Amino acid sequence: MPAKIGAKAPEFKMATDSGSVSLKELKGKPVVLYFYPKDDTSGCTKEACDFRDGLPNFSKSKAVVIGVSKDSVESHKKFKTKHKLNFALGSDEDGKVCEAYGVWKEKSMYGRKYMGVERSTFVIDGAGVLRAEWRKVKVPGHAEEVLAAVKGL
Repeated sequence: MPAKIGAKAPEFKMATDSGSVSLKELKGKPVVLYFYPKDDTSGCTKEACDFRDGLPNFSKSKAVVIGVSKDSVESHKKFKTKHKLNFALGSDEDGKVCEAYGVWKEKSMYGRKYMGVERSTFVIDGAGVLRAEWRKVKVPGHAEEVLAAVKGL
């Protein structure tokens, strides 16, 4: 069962494009954990670029931004280089982090049902408590909404 706002966020540790990251090692810093379906697709690229462009403002609040998908580390490296992304991309190939945050969902496209990552974002405070969440995210303006929540911590 996914964490609820005001409760401890599920612990995670995963490989990234530049090593690994865990919630435990980020203690004391706000964390923006955003889940997206696939590297280098239109909506995911727009969302990543919005977080990239807003990163200086997130950094002023000492927040760490991490994008998460089930893509491989190699895929993340290509995506990051191509779009000059300035934050870590977590590889959740086994789906454990997606499951812990409740973003692995049945989806439907053109009448076909399949399992996939529901675009979602979570803000975790420096004590590891879940403070805000967005599910079924619409990309335009989303990074700004998240930044406002981070500034409110």
